[in-house]
Amino acid sequence: MKKTLAYIAILAVLGFGIYYFIFRTDDNPFGRTEAGFNVKDTASVGKIYIVAADGEGVTVERKGPIWMLNGKEKALPSMVELTLNTLAGQRVIAPVTKAAFDNAVKLLASDAIKVEVYNRDGKKMTVFYVGGASANGNGTNMLMEGAKTPFIVQVPAFTGDLTARYSTRIRDWRDRTVFDVLSADIKSVSVQYADKPLNSFVLSREGSSYKILGDPMITENMGPLNVARANYYMAYFTNVNCEGYMNGLEGMDTVIQKTVKRCTIDLETVKGEKQHADIFWLPINRRSKNKQTANQDVPDEYDADRMYAIINNNKDTVMIQTLTFRKILRMSYEFFKKDEVRAETAPVPNNVIMHKPQ
Repeated sequence: MKKTLAYIAILAVLGFGIYYFIFRTDDNPFGRTEAGFNVKDTASVGKIYIVAADGEGVTVERKGPIWMLNGKEKALPSMVELTLNTLAGQRVIAPVTKAAFDNAVKLLASDAIKVEVYNRDGKKMTVFYVGGASANGNGTNMLMEGAKTPFIVQVPAFTGDLTARYSTRIRDWRDRTVFDVLSADIKSVSVQYADKPLNSFVLSREGSSYKILGDPMITENMGPLNVARANYYMAYFTNVNCEGYMNGLEGMDTVIQKTVKRCTIDLETVKGEKQHADIFWLPINRRSKNKQTANQDVPDEYDADRMYAIINNNKDTVMIQTLTFRKILRMSYEFFKKDEVRAETAPVPNNVIMHKPQ
């Protein structure tokens, strides 16, 4: 009986040890010095510095309610959130195996990404190196600054390499806003089509009154301006983003020079601030969906889903999605069309008696 109780006690201790070592997430069984890769309280993080072995790096820093990139411009909120969530969630799985140790250390020494995390007071919270995918591809090799043992790190519910979450490329971190102006703050919008000037227009507002300038064939012959449509249109310039930056890609300048311009968009705020965007057709390519199925709204030689744009005072070339910009690229005549009234909401004439269906 005593032996049985002793065995049970030993098994209980072993079971608790296994649970503590593997499943406990509030403390690190390997020690913070050797494996302190996660930051529990991301609300206290004030700055993150990430740099590659070749010197390319980024600094994202909290400034009030927003994060700034390299002290110059807004950082992409989704990228900041992803990195903070990774810092909070990443956990050590095990030390790098003996078989993979030499190769892991070699890569960490020659091609690792250094990550420095500081709190809001500028105090260093943690520093570690990201060394790429583990030997089995299910985790990421990481090494704490000053430590000798690299570890395999994972984020729960995610299997794979975390290196991309610590990107050192500026274009991955840049905010992708093209337009983000509240409707009430817009004074005027101009859309000028290069190939169809008849559809061009300038829509301006003073108080609750609108005025539209365009080809007289449209503005003088189609009746009164549809104010409801004008109101809706002004609201379309909130949170309009590009898909990504094309700056630095080899041959991009030449591509743009040879590409046909679709239109220009100019926005002016009530404070006199101006924003400008040049929109270019994207030539059709092997990935274009309309290569197989034609799109009636897009000439066959151009991609139906994406376009190029030059923004930020001609400094940046970006890729934009047609789905995002379709609501902005309206035609002048559309502001004069009457909205269809649904039958169930249409007013009932006085001489008509309505009966409930039997």
